[in-house]
Amino acid sequence: MVRLLGRSGTRSPLRPGAAPSTRQRREAGSSRWQPVAGLRSVLGGRSVAGQVFLLVVVIVLLLVVAAVVALVLQVRHDTTQEARNRSLAVAETFANAPGTVEALQSPDPTAVLQPRAEAAREASKVDFIVVLNTDGIRYTHPKPDRIGKKFVGTIAPALAGKSFTEEVDGTIGRLVQAVVPVKDPDGRVVGLVSAGITTKNVGGTADRQLPLVLAAAAVALALATAGAALVSRRLLRQTHGLGPHEMTRMYEHHDAVLHAVREGVLIVDDGGTLLLANDEAQRLLGLPSDAEGGHVPSLGLDPGIADLLASGRVATDEVHLVGDRLLAVNQRTTDRAGVPPGSVATLRDSTELRALSGRAETARERLNMLYDAGVGIGTSLDVTRTAEELTELAVPRFADFVTVDLFDAVLGGGQPTAAAALSRTAVSGIRKDAPLYPVGERIRFVDSSPQGRSLATGGPVLEPRLSEAPGWRAQDLERSAQIVTYGIHSLITVPLRAGALVLGVVSFWRYEKQEPFDTDELALAEELVARAAVSIDNARRYTREHSMAVTLQRSLLPRNLPEQDALEIAYRYLPAQAGVGGDWFDVLPLSGARVALVVGDVVGHGLHAAATMGRLRTAVHNFSALDLPPEELIALLDELVGRIDQDETEDEGSAPVTGATCLYAVYDPVSRRCTVARAGHPPPALIHPDGTVEFPDVPAGPPLGLGGLPFETAELELTEGSRLVLYTDGLIEDRERDIDVGLEMLREALGRADESPEGTCRVVLDSQLTARSSDDIALIVARTRALAADQIAEWPVPADPAAVGEVRAAVSRRLAEWGLEELTFSTELILSELVTNALRYGGGPMRVRVLRDRNLICEVFDSSSTSPHLRYATMTDEGGRGLFLVAQLAERWGTRYLPAGKVIWAEQPLPISTTGDSP
Repeated sequence: MVRLLGRSGTRSPLRPGAAPSTRQRREAGSSRWQPVAGLRSVLGGRSVAGQVFLLVVVIVLLLVVAAVVALVLQVRHDTTQEARNRSLAVAETFANAPGTVEALQSPDPTAVLQPRAEAAREASKVDFIVVLNTDGIRYTHPKPDRIGKKFVGTIAPALAGKSFTEEVDGTIGRLVQAVVPVKDPDGRVVGLVSAGITTKNVGGTADRQLPLVLAAAAVALALATAGAALVSRRLLRQTHGLGPHEMTRMYEHHDAVLHAVREGVLIVDDGGTLLLANDEAQRLLGLPSDAEGGHVPSLGLDPGIADLLASGRVATDEVHLVGDRLLAVNQRTTDRAGVPPGSVATLRDSTELRALSGRAETARERLNMLYDAGVGIGTSLDVTRTAEELTELAVPRFADFVTVDLFDAVLGGGQPTAAAALSRTAVSGIRKDAPLYPVGERIRFVDSSPQGRSLATGGPVLEPRLSEAPGWRAQDLERSAQIVTYGIHSLITVPLRAGALVLGVVSFWRYEKQEPFDTDELALAEELVARAAVSIDNARRYTREHSMAVTLQRSLLPRNLPEQDALEIAYRYLPAQAGVGGDWFDVLPLSGARVALVVGDVVGHGLHAAATMGRLRTAVHNFSALDLPPEELIALLDELVGRIDQDETEDEGSAPVTGATCLYAVYDPVSRRCTVARAGHPPPALIHPDGTVEFPDVPAGPPLGLGGLPFETAELELTEGSRLVLYTDGLIEDRERDIDVGLEMLREALGRADESPEGTCRVVLDSQLTARSSDDIALIVARTRALAADQIAEWPVPADPAAVGEVRAAVSRRLAEWGLEELTFSTELILSELVTNALRYGGGPMRVRVLRDRNLICEVFDSSSTSPHLRYATMTDEGGRGLFLVAQLAERWGTRYLPAGKVIWAEQPLPISTTGDSP
């Protein structure tokens, strides 16, 4: 028995079953055990080492005994089998030996066979060879007194002609014998031969081998016992001689204390591997359950605490912020005598410091959130996007799910009414499968719901526990139950207020954090929503102004193109992404079957640009009615914009028109000529019938409103089927590319387009617009047509009053050819008055031209620039009624000035029966 020093200094025995003290274990671990004392402890059987030693010895002993028994049995089995084989071979040899059959048939078989049998027995080393007759009576036997007696054994199989072996108790003892039939040449059994070996001779080989086997087993047992003693001796050192009960109790006490203390304990070896972590350490550091055995840097710890644990350096009350905890860390090394190198660290949650730092951190987080709200909410003037920015900011920093419900009128830019329904405008959450109303759902909140109370009172509502809020459940019993079952347990609702106007309601839902919302969070939610409400109201106001501008612009742009046959026209108008702009276009029928195309652009967006565009378009309508040349009309527009700028400058609240451009083109289907003038506008594109594309050289005047320079025109002769492309700069200009690049892209697109104007518009927009343009785009594609020769009639008029009659006669014949006899009278009267007027007040040369288009057009050309005026003649006046008659008979009439004179024209509608014949 090992004795240790007690507290009193006396040597006290270590009581069986009592756990040794720390001092005793340390003394036991540091002492040098003597071989005899160690062997005594091992053989004592009380310690774990002794029990392991005894168990190993017993197991080895059992294995040795089992091996010896198995070996003996195997040897005996093999020897017996050998005896069977030898006895059978001897019996068969003797039975088949020459003369055996004759001896059996002799008068005295014993005299003949006994000597032979004994000789064969001695030669084959068997115990006996017995010859029998078919009745089992012996003819031979090693003991002569047995001859003539009954054979001991089974002979039936041999009598049947089969050889067999068996173990029996014979006359000479326990033996193994074989019985073989002796057959005559006819195959009849005439006798039997039996040969055998006694059991004592059979087991002789095993008995001779047994001492050797036992000696080998003894050596193996000795070696195993020595090895077990060495292992048990080492185990004795490591367990300090403790027994199983003592070790179990010590481990239980150690484990209970380790995991019960409210300090985290970590043991790390010198390689940075975590050997042990108690429950508190796992909780404080958020370690997984299988963290033990892992490398410290790979456990996902905070970098500061991970570096400290991996380094193994000494630390005293070092404070580390791990997640939301302030941990005081102490660490000491363990590399002292007899202890493996490494370190032990203790962690303590500083609750007081945590409380103080928690309040500071909460305040800082709230300030950061409010700052981010001021910066991140309201980046666009879109109501829906602003609501989405609010939800994205609050999740997950403040709530797990956030929903924004706005009145329908707010989405359209109007002012909501309390009785109106709301629409779910934005939803954001940490998960996508929450059973909340989806985006776009129309909702009417009941008065008892938190949202309904917020809308009614204009104040926030806190529902800390939704499962206990019956008023909330009344909104939708089924969905409310799904929300509670899902795990959403707390709610804050805050109305979106802009002054006295309630725009909607914001709901903050808590799911993941177990604590319900409190009053401090309610105040934060109210302040957060108040900041978002300002941005949503700004977006609402912008939406209202944008809608007004869109409505104004749509009302100012042409809704339907006028009917005419000179051009086949297709157009596109795309508003800018930023809002309503000032791009516009128009198609204006002129006299003489001509058509005017106009495209303009007012730089800027909003109501001011749309209103200015409307004024310019109206002015072009009015100026085109005067049949002015393109350069003169552009000059009048320039003067108009200058006057508008003067008026706007005097009004401090308005801005002058800057950057207004215009292109005006007039196409004549008779001459196939197109006259173009432009003021600061991009040049037109021309697609020839063969598909080639060019940008005609049209003089570029200054933008409208600058004044000071005259405008010039370019006259283009267009082949029938040519396509004239007019557009605004939004099609070719972009912040990311130069105008030359845009023109080249336009050229390539026009080259790929088919011959139809609609197809050309589609190809151009598909190729030019990779994204929504930042500027308006107006596009017109016009394919030219020409009046056929049989639709035109023209006659010169000599300066002779008699020419009036000739003109009437010629016109009558042409109208008859056209099938327009119904218009003969009115046309003759109109031309008589106009030609007479030209003869009286104009000058030569004069000519008359009649065109059959959608209308019947009569034109009288002269070289005078004097314009006739319509007046009412009195009863006493002899003249002055000609133009009055023309105005009554014609649908329209007017004067068009030429570089060398003027044209007085009048239009009459074609009869209904012939209208479809016009091209």
